[in-house]
Amino acid sequence: MDVIGKSIIRKEAQDKVTGRARYTHDHHSNTMLSGKVVISPYGHAKIIKIDTIEARKMPGVRAILAGEHFPLTGEDIRDRPPLAVDKVRYHGEAIALVIADTPGQAKKAADRIKIQYELLPVVHSPIQAFQKDAPLVHEGLGEYVKEKHTSPVPGTNIATHIKIRKGNMEKGWTESVTTVEADFSFPPSDHVAMETRCSIAEILPDGTIKIMTSSQAPFMVKQLIAKYFNEDIGKIIVETPLVGGAFGGKASVQLEILAYLGSKAVGGLPVKILNTREEDILMSPCHIGLDAKIKFGADHLGIIKVAEIRYLWDGGAYSDKAIDLTRAGAVDCTGPYNIENLWCDSYCMYTNHPYASPFRGFSHSELSFAIERTMDLLAQKLQIDPLELRYRNAIKQGHTTPTRVLLNQSNVGNLQKCIVRLKELIRWDEGQIKEINNRLVRVKGISCSWKTSTIDPNAPSGVILTFNRDGSINIMSGVVEIGTGTKTVLAQILAERLKMNVDNIHVRMEVDTQTTPEHWKTVASRGIYMAGRALLEAAEDVINQLREIASIVLRAPKEDLELADSRVFLRDNPLMGLHYKDICYGYQYPNGNSIGGQIIGKGNFIMRHLTHLDPETGAGKPGPEWTVAAYGVEVEFDRRDYTYRLVKAATVVDIGNVLNKKAALGQVMGAMSMGLAFAGRETFYFDEYGRVLNPQLRTYRPLHYGENPEYLVDFVYTPDLEAPYGARGVGEHGLLGMPGALGNALSVAAGVSLHHLPLIPELIWKTKEAKS
Repeated sequence: MDVIGKSIIRKEAQDKVTGRARYTHDHHSNTMLSGKVVISPYGHAKIIKIDTIEARKMPGVRAILAGEHFPLTGEDIRDRPPLAVDKVRYHGEAIALVIADTPGQAKKAADRIKIQYELLPVVHSPIQAFQKDAPLVHEGLGEYVKEKHTSPVPGTNIATHIKIRKGNMEKGWTESVTTVEADFSFPPSDHVAMETRCSIAEILPDGTIKIMTSSQAPFMVKQLIAKYFNEDIGKIIVETPLVGGAFGGKASVQLEILAYLGSKAVGGLPVKILNTREEDILMSPCHIGLDAKIKFGADHLGIIKVAEIRYLWDGGAYSDKAIDLTRAGAVDCTGPYNIENLWCDSYCMYTNHPYASPFRGFSHSELSFAIERTMDLLAQKLQIDPLELRYRNAIKQGHTTPTRVLLNQSNVGNLQKCIVRLKELIRWDEGQIKEINNRLVRVKGISCSWKTSTIDPNAPSGVILTFNRDGSINIMSGVVEIGTGTKTVLAQILAERLKMNVDNIHVRMEVDTQTTPEHWKTVASRGIYMAGRALLEAAEDVINQLREIASIVLRAPKEDLELADSRVFLRDNPLMGLHYKDICYGYQYPNGNSIGGQIIGKGNFIMRHLTHLDPETGAGKPGPEWTVAAYGVEVEFDRRDYTYRLVKAATVVDIGNVLNKKAALGQVMGAMSMGLAFAGRETFYFDEYGRVLNPQLRTYRPLHYGENPEYLVDFVYTPDLEAPYGARGVGEHGLLGMPGALGNALSVAAGVSLHHLPLIPELIWKTKEAKS
């Protein structure tokens, strides 16, 4: 292939490196007002009184929203007020919104709002929330409007319960000679996208609602604003420019609602709400936490015969996207291993933490930590090489998933090949442990993962292609460019199919829901899979139209025509042909007569054969395919003070086919860095009142420059026959196994089993002390 697989420079690269790229906050107007949100200082408290009298007298104040009962919001359960009224349920919850002429005036007025609270008992963790005597986060859970596939349990903190039942548990335990059981946990954390969330809303005199927002899901913003507030969906226009990182955190809809309400309160004038870093960490949705219990039964060869799994997901104060995360965690609950007898309960729990949104991997890096640590415990108990144990249990074609989907050579990658390549890449045969001196030791840890995209069964994607008069082409797609380079890869796919120079393909980066074809959401590594399929259909539409006009001009059947180098020509005589520019707007004969017309290509794609899960057994097909990967992490551990240095990190992904080599490597390495940061240091620290103690980058620390290890990345190639050019999703997969691999390495290095994240030296020391 001429373009597929090549390292094409991203279409938006020059704008980004020169600073010309425009994000949501870069858009201003003379009439734009500023919104400032007042947030709760407590995790759980009754609101006794809100005093806005002094704030309303401040200069520049146009409106203050507080104490009003707006329609409840939420995707699966409408349980979240846009502004808290009766009580607050998490530290950072929005209580009041001030609209003023300038950001400074809005902040000064917000600081003058006085709120009186009465503290309530705090639910600190999912496992506490699961106890029968736990305080209720939502006393009226049974009264909320909910979607039909959601199952909240009134009188408890359970927002939903997903069951997976497969095989015969009694048979599985009978066949087992060894069991391992362990508990794992970690609190919520943040996405720390470089661009904090920002939304602008304006209501025009004719009732048109215009929203510009840094979102991964502009079409969902449009749908939900219409649904929540009974607005005409045709009059809602959502625009999304370039987005400065998201990682799932911008798939939820929050600031858009506040900006809309703010604009409505000031007669439709444009209102901008921009999160500070602290607000972005505290108020907006976070990365989900988990309390897990895993129990495996295996035979003497280490073949896992049975598994009992319980996931208690920390959905936070509101269910929102956490219900989807809970479902996704249940769907792939076993990790990439063939387990015929399975009992899994996946619960979405309410706590007094910030509410959750997707995080790169959509609950899979979280469950993988628990599964992969348990796999190492099983290997240790059976005295089997941990890499060999995974090879023996690897899921493959002919097996069925936890939800009973039969796997074949297309819908699942080859995990055993990934394991073999990883073994070579990290030089596993040289030994897992290497003594440096009396104090330092180098240790390798490994893990595996898999993931399907648990998405709506009717998720759509559309693409429109138009020509310029020079024969170049414009791509319009609803995929949001969030830093993944997806739109550049779409240009490569089109260039390959039309056999033309990729430089002659232009991609519209901005999304406008009024003029851009809808794409479900830019999440779940589904951008290329869905938009690529729609694009190829649009390309076929264009090819057919080009051939139709050319066949008339060249007086030859369409079947005799080929396309290459932006030309349509006779197969047996390539010199006889026409350039795209000569026919893309019709063809004009020398006497002036014209035929044809402007060529516009259209294509669409909708997921097929996906189903909802059976509520009692979990049976169903929730996603189209499973990407698999194997991982290794090498650390240098100090046995005296329990500190460690990341030396190497390796990932081998079955990518199906590489579309853009450098982009794929960059995606995997970036994800690995995030996974190591999540595993090794990123977390929220809460106090007794449920307050986040580290909501600034001074105290919330991702990996810094110079702290990254050497990254080793390689690919295995098992094409997905339903995907464009066989490519599998790869945007998330470098992250998924990093926590498990790091946990396994440090457990061996410290000589103690580590079950909690983040893996900081203090945790290792405390675990070691507790053991001794």
